[in-house]
Amino acid sequence: MADIQALVEQISNLTVLQAAELKKALQEKLGITALAAMPVAAAGASAGGGAAAAPVAEAKTAFDLILTSVPADRKIAVIKAVREVKVGLGLAEAKALVEGAPKPVLEGANKADTEAAKKKLEEAGAKVEVK
Repeated sequence: MADIQALVEQISNLTVLQAAELKKALQEKLGITALAAMPVAAAGASAGGGAAAAPVAEAKTAFDLILTSVPADRKIAVIKAVREVKVGLGLAEAKALVEGAPKPVLEGANKADTEAAKKKLEEAGAKVEVK
């Protein structure tokens, strides 16, 4: 039990970027994907009405915000905006994210958060894409 508590403590001290890297590493190690929940939703739709339910598209509730490019003269402003959008992100991590564009800034966020972050990043001079 002490090992689990120590592990919880270590994970809680990770930055957002480190937590995302941990998630990816665990997915690769354990052979799982983030799409594991999708078949359940698809099975529910097909059980409800067969072919008639297939054309009905569900409203998308989770969005990804991708930082596609940053002009060199706006890099500092975009780094500041990224830190505002991704709470808890350190300066070095935000700089790495901006310099490594295209990179996801938000993943699985709701529409309101995605739109607010998109507006903030575009005002700072970044080009972003919502998926």
